[in-house]
Order: sequence, then C-alpha cells, then structure tokens
Amino acid sequence: MQRTIAEKISCTGIGLHSGEPVQLTLHPARADSGIVFVRTDLPQPVDVPAVHSAVTSTRLATTLGRADATIGTVEHLLAALIGLGIDNVRIEVDGPEIPVMDGSAASFVFLIRAAGVFEQETPRRSLWIQRALEVRDGDRAIRVVPGRGLRVSYSVDFTHPAIGRQQIRDLAIDGDVFEQEICRARTFGFLREVEVLWRNGLARGGNLDNTVVMDDYRVLNRDGLRWPDEFVRHKVLDLLGDLALLGMPVEGHITVERGGHALHQRLVQALLAHPDHWTVETSVPPVRRPARARRAARARATA
Repeated sequence: MQRTIAEKISCTGIGLHSGEPVQLTLHPARADSGIVFVRTDLPQPVDVPAVHSAVTSTRLATTLGRADATIGTVEHLLAALIGLGIDNVRIEVDGPEIPVMDGSAASFVFLIRAAGVFEQETPRRSLWIQRALEVRDGDRAIRVVPGRGLRVSYSVDFTHPAIGRQQIRDLAIDGDVFEQEICRARTFGFLREVEVLWRNGLARGGNLDNTVVMDDYRVLNRDGLRWPDEFVRHKVLDLLGDLALLGMPVEGHITVERGGHALHQRLVQALLAHPDHWTVETSVPPVRRPARARRAARARATA
C-alpha cells in the first residue's frame, strides 16, 4: 500500500552552495499526490513536483524548478523517502536548496523515522522493467534489465589513491539495506575542485562536517571514512534519489559504470520515452478473511 509520514516534522540546516540557513518541513500528503516540494520564501508559494520534467540542472547536484522557482540538492532527501518507502509527502523549504545536513541521507532518515510512517488505503503502483534498456556516454554506461524488486550494481573509477575502482554488486534495496548500507554515505569532493567552486561563489556551505574532502593523496576529514568504499555507496544513494523522479518505485536490476546525476537522469528520460520497455503494476493486498474463517481454516489444516 502507499505510505506517507504520520505527522509533520521540521529541521534546519545550511545550503551546500549558498551557505545560508534553510528550514525544511515535511507534511503528510494524501494518496496519489506523490512527492511535492514547495518554495515558501517567495511572494507566493510555488509547488515543484518531484518528476523528471521538472529537472533544470544536474551539475553538481539534481535541481528541480518551476517558473522562476528552483530547489537544488534534492537527491539525498528523495533517496531517504524512496529508501524508506514513502510515496506521498509535501516538502516545504524556505530557500533554493535542501539543507545539506551531514552530506548523506542519514538525517532525513532520522526525521522520517521520528515522524512515523502511515500506511494509506491505496495500492502502490510500481514501474516493472520488461525489456533491457541501456544508455552510454563514452566509458560511462547505465543499464536496466527485468528483475523482481530493485537491485543495483554500481562501479566508480577514480585515479586517486583514496578511491580507485570501487564496486557494489547486486545489492537488493529495501528499507533495512538502505538504512544499514547506504544512507550514511556522504557526498565527496576534491580540495582543488572545492577551491574553484568557492572562487565562483559555489559550495559556500561545504566543509569537513558535510563533505568527504581529499587532497591529491588522502582523505582530509579527521575521522576518515565511514566505509572503505563510502564513495560508491554515495553514488548508489544519489542514484536512488534520482530514480525517484520517475514518480513510482522501479522493479528491475540497474547496473551503472562511472555514473553521476546526468547519466542517472538520462536513464529516467529514456525509460519515460520508451514505455514499451516497462509496465505499471499495482500491488494488490491479500484478501483478509474474517477472524472466524481464519480460525476454521487453521483447525482444518491441523486436523
């Protein structure tokens, strides 16, 4: 069944690029309303649905927009919602970015768990892959094939001694796996790139508390990494957030080689452009018989 959060919950943080304080509030939403962002700091609030057609940029992060309103760095919050199976929520934000928190989805998972999850009376729809589909861009590639549930294989390859080639193979994504294996993986960057961003007025909120930063040789964060392969785990987190823009959960096996937000969105775009590669399936809840009928059936089974 579809799910929303049980009650309103809020947090504050800073925007990764603006460095400005941001307040974020999650509200329960009715079934079939989906995930909707709302810019509340404008003269009139503007709703921005979490769908692929609202993507305005994939540079450094995924940015959504409608009219003159944009909301950046949405992928970590979207990953938390999708990872925990939340279908419908209204997200109010009083600035142009989602707060970066610690650079992962862990804080958003905590918020959702604190708010609680409410199961609604409407069956969930899922996008079931029926035929393989692949998008390539030089040595970068993303492919989806049929499969039950969502499974992810992801590979990254950086010529940096702290990263190198890292792989996750055939990871079955559910709420427990997302919380234990993916949600705490942080965004990362290289010191030389961060300095360029700072000079161009970007990444003003980035620091060692919310980003894994590396010089040419090592990780600079005092506490090091949360996993030796935290980099590829964060890429899986980004993928899950970007897949949320399909508007429904995916059932299939996705394999990514050297991916990023742009490549993720190219897969989303390709899927939407090729509806013959998938079907929409509605989950049907089991029919529950009255308690008296259940007791009679158990009695017959043990006779």
